[in-house]
Amino acid sequence: MMRQAQAPRSEGSGRPALLQAMIDAMRIPDLRYRILFTLGVLVLFRFIAHVPVPGVDRAALDAAFEANPFLGILDLFSGGALRNLSIAALGVYPYITASIILQILTPIIPSLKAISQEGEAGRKTINRYTHYMTVPLALLQGYGQINLFAGSFGDGAITGIGFGSDNILNTVSILAAMTAGTMLLVWLGELVTEKGIGNGISLIIFAGIVSTLPQVVGQIWLLRDQEFQVGMLLAMGLIIVYLIVYFNEAQRRVPVQYGRSVFRGGRMYRQSGASHLPLRVNAAGMIPLIFAFSLITLPTVLTSFFLDPRSDGFLALTAQWFNNNLGVTSTPYWIAIFIMVVGFTFFYTLVTHSQQNLAENLQKNGGFIPGIRPGQPTRDYLMRVVLRITWGGAIFLGFIAIMPWIAGLITNLDAATSIVQSTSLLIMVGVALDTMRQLEAQLLMRNYEGFIR
Repeated sequence: MMRQAQAPRSEGSGRPALLQAMIDAMRIPDLRYRILFTLGVLVLFRFIAHVPVPGVDRAALDAAFEANPFLGILDLFSGGALRNLSIAALGVYPYITASIILQILTPIIPSLKAISQEGEAGRKTINRYTHYMTVPLALLQGYGQINLFAGSFGDGAITGIGFGSDNILNTVSILAAMTAGTMLLVWLGELVTEKGIGNGISLIIFAGIVSTLPQVVGQIWLLRDQEFQVGMLLAMGLIIVYLIVYFNEAQRRVPVQYGRSVFRGGRMYRQSGASHLPLRVNAAGMIPLIFAFSLITLPTVLTSFFLDPRSDGFLALTAQWFNNNLGVTSTPYWIAIFIMVVGFTFFYTLVTHSQQNLAENLQKNGGFIPGIRPGQPTRDYLMRVVLRITWGGAIFLGFIAIMPWIAGLITNLDAATSIVQSTSLLIMVGVALDTMRQLEAQLLMRNYEGFIR
């Protein structure tokens, strides 16, 4: 179908399609406002990420990050703010955790399931519950985080923590600042979703990851004498990006027929149309990675909070075993990560698939899969298809999760784990593709050609 009133383009200018599309976007006042608003919020986030909480020892904080690669994983989900122990150190992670919890509980709790089926009003109610749950989660995570940095695990990067008479005011003020920082980022993210381009929460994480790229470039520059190993790291990075794009776009198209009755000339005619139902190979996104890294690091974090590794007791020995065998540099850690990512991918995909009620929606809209009876047979068929294609997505995510370990084994570089952050690449590429799709849709609505050909 031809576009009408398409804006003229300079065919002889020789500009790349991406650059020309950006120029077209900036020519449209409301779209230009959306782009500039999004960029302004991301710049504001980077300023907030550099406002530290009271009582931070910068030298001890830098030493803690150098000594513990685990802190770099936590820093990923804070959008880079944890490295500064700022008021935004929790990032939007408590909100993401609350969203995941409610997504899992919705099909289990009848009242939540009924609310979710109320359309836009139900979505707003679930979103309000998510905000309510974010506050206590932020307080709990904030207290655990400051205990982490106050103990030996964080080299005493923060002092004056506790609920004694001397420290309670300082502790409460830090927790209040960190919780307020999280809610501020959530509010800014929702503003971007409403008035800007792309998903605001994802873009905040994206901006934090992008801000760490100069540090990664610096690490690569320090390894410039080892040209072969660095070349292998860069090649692996390109392969990872290609695989992420490939699997994020991969889908199984299930053919669907729609039949409807129309009145014409006093008679009823039966019309039919063909379409397809797209089932994504990687429907879970980055959620299984968040689940896996959170759970596998939980024992280490808890033992770091409450136990003294210098003692000889059973609990102290247990804590030492966790730190030695489930550390970022240990092989069991990465094997467990792979297994957990694969398992969580199936779990999360099946939960979200059951919430979508595809078979019921097809039947309500007069659609059916050729050769499959409507109702329960359609539901069983779609479940079999989802299970088969999820194997590809699950193994892909597991491979992405352990890619830093594989890179270290291949190149024999200690810094490979911190340089090849495949989880960061997964988030960056996924957010970039989603933002490009939304900008593409905005351009096509205004009869401009976009990024995607």
